[in-house]
Amino acid sequence: MECFNCGTKLGAGDTCPNCGINVKIYKKIMMASNAYYNDALEKADVRDLSGAVESLKTSLRFNKTNMNARNLLGLIYFEMGEVVAALTEWVISKNYQPRENRAGYYLDEVQNNQARLDTINQTIKKYNQALLYCRQDSRDLAIIQLKKVLSMNPKLVRGHQLLALLYIQEGKYELAKKALRNAGKIDANNTTTLRYLRETNEALKESSPGKKQKSDEQISYQSGNETIIQPKYLNDNSAFATILNMLIGIAIGVAITWFLVVPGIRRELQNQAKTEVLEANNTISVRNQTISTLEAQIDELTAQITDVKSGEEETASRINSYEQLLVAYQAYVEEDIGKAGDALANVNPDYLGEETKNIYNTINAQVNAEYVETMYRAGRDAYDAQEYAEAAANLLKVVELDETYDSGYALYYLAQSYRRNEDAENAKIYYQKVVELYPNTERAATAQNFLDSEQ
Repeated sequence: MECFNCGTKLGAGDTCPNCGINVKIYKKIMMASNAYYNDALEKADVRDLSGAVESLKTSLRFNKTNMNARNLLGLIYFEMGEVVAALTEWVISKNYQPRENRAGYYLDEVQNNQARLDTINQTIKKYNQALLYCRQDSRDLAIIQLKKVLSMNPKLVRGHQLLALLYIQEGKYELAKKALRNAGKIDANNTTTLRYLRETNEALKESSPGKKQKSDEQISYQSGNETIIQPKYLNDNSAFATILNMLIGIAIGVAITWFLVVPGIRRELQNQAKTEVLEANNTISVRNQTISTLEAQIDELTAQITDVKSGEEETASRINSYEQLLVAYQAYVEEDIGKAGDALANVNPDYLGEETKNIYNTINAQVNAEYVETMYRAGRDAYDAQEYAEAAANLLKVVELDETYDSGYALYYLAQSYRRNEDAENAKIYYQKVVELYPNTERAATAQNFLDSEQ
């Protein structure tokens, strides 16, 4: 971990070993960001993509320059079919870190594939058209449109959820359940998917017909004071021999015993089973109510945690702005204009009080001109001493504030420093600006010669 003020590698203490600034809060912020990033990795590993998205958003609220978290957020959005959101995160990541950033590879993979771009555009248009059909209560047309969307982008979780919701409204619960299972394969713990699935299962239970009772396959008749029970299709074979009648009599005796005892046992077992089912249903109802109450409490606690984290982030930003303003003021008093200018660049005036903002404006106005001149002079001195990396760093600060400084010589020497430091990519950028802003000059001719040699 490096010091936010001077870039020195930090040790175990609460102060920077080089500049002495307090980095306790800064360390906590960086560790919190990394902890939420690691949590997101674990959730993504078990396909809890929506949970991973929330963890990554929290990580970026603590440290917006956490490129690993931002690039992973883009990948998860892409896996969920949210291509526009993924591209947005990668573009932001690329702007924060133009070089050696994996986001550049991801953007090239998407943008250099014209067929994929056309598919993405068509998907967005058709999904928006499906939403319009839903608002117009044209559910059939919306379902047709969503099927086209999902055939082009089968990972669009929102598309599966919307299709399931339309099927639920149409009473087609089996189709809704199938759509929700497809969404669950992409994002296993999406709360919207799970809620729709629970409602679908409950609707399927209510619509399923009960089991029909089997018809009684026995018949009975009265013989004197006794009731005789026998199979329905049993024929009386009393005309046969006496031996056969004796066997039949024995069989009837056994049957009487069987059919008198077994129905009572069955009724008792059925009654017992009904009682157990009723108790189980009551238990499930109580548990469902408890779960609903706990879910509401979890949502409330989550909102409170989010508010606290937002407050901590704002407090840390305010503290950092005041600390940087103090560093700038001390450097200004000590006539260290370079250090004062660097510190003022890290101050957010929106977090300052009225009187403190007046101090900031006064120091900033006085430091700005001197800072540019100091950085330019330091850059030229480093360039003359053949310390091209240092020269490029100082001259870049000048160009960022004023591209036309010293009639464009700041631009020219910045390009020269990059070229001599073997950074041809950045050298091309600033040589091109010299050619565009100062044509027909010796500097422009030198710049154009370099650009021609690199083609």
